[in-house]
Amino acid sequence: MNPTHNFIYFGTPEVARDTLAILIERGFVPRAVVTSPDALQGRGLALTPSPVKTAARERNIPVMTPEKLDDAAVAAIRALECDYAVVVAYGKIFPEALIAAFPKGVLNIHYSLLPKYRGAAPLEAALLAGDAMTGVTIQKMAQELDAGAILTQKETAIAPEETARELRPRLITLGAQMLADTLPAFLQGEITLTPQEAARATRAPKRKKEDGLLSLDASAEENWNKYRAYADTIGTYFFADGKRIKITKASFRDGRFLIERVIPEGRREMPYLKGA
Repeated sequence: MNPTHNFIYFGTPEVARDTLAILIERGFVPRAVVTSPDALQGRGLALTPSPVKTAARERNIPVMTPEKLDDAAVAAIRALECDYAVVVAYGKIFPEALIAAFPKGVLNIHYSLLPKYRGAAPLEAALLAGDAMTGVTIQKMAQELDAGAILTQKETAIAPEETARELRPRLITLGAQMLADTLPAFLQGEITLTPQEAARATRAPKRKKEDGLLSLDASAEENWNKYRAYADTIGTYFFADGKRIKITKASFRDGRFLIERVIPEGRREMPYLKGA
């Protein structure tokens, strides 16, 4: 095995699966993958592996699925004697002992320009705020959430009509390419890490389904930004005549938030006719 590729990959959802695929394409194949245990999903509540586990098994990469990052899990991971780790949306907080298990550290791809939008939903936070710019940060993990020193950052513009459906895959690709480009220099000790300015930190907590509720009396821009932010995750909805109506397609034109297609509660998707 190439010693520069002696690492473990931690990740769980689609964003982590897609990042892993790009790293492998660039020649960075992890020694093992750590992901969340299989979970009950769908109407039939079938026990389903995470997207990262499925991708790793397709490539014959060993997989670990600890319920908790307890002493036993840390010992099993440490026994692999890997130099560093890469973490993308794993879903669990790393204990200090696990961070210390990797001599060269733990690297994390974060989808904002840290210290702005620390937390689980940085992309959503940028769209909710109507930001014109966002970016990706490669950081070295510290015990405090998303507070690690920065290896590199790159900005990217957010188009006014762009929703999370378009922005997320762009950031995934950008982040994976940045990491692959940065790793050789990092492993050779050629990168000077930049500490974050803690006083400038803002938060981007995980979003709940209730956050997708729109008030049609709110400003058009506020509703458009909510629709953009949640387009590929929790979605947006409103209530009419006591019925929940999910928005599946909307646009923003001439300062107006235009709902184009919806799924009324108990019915199929249809064009939206206001008042119908």
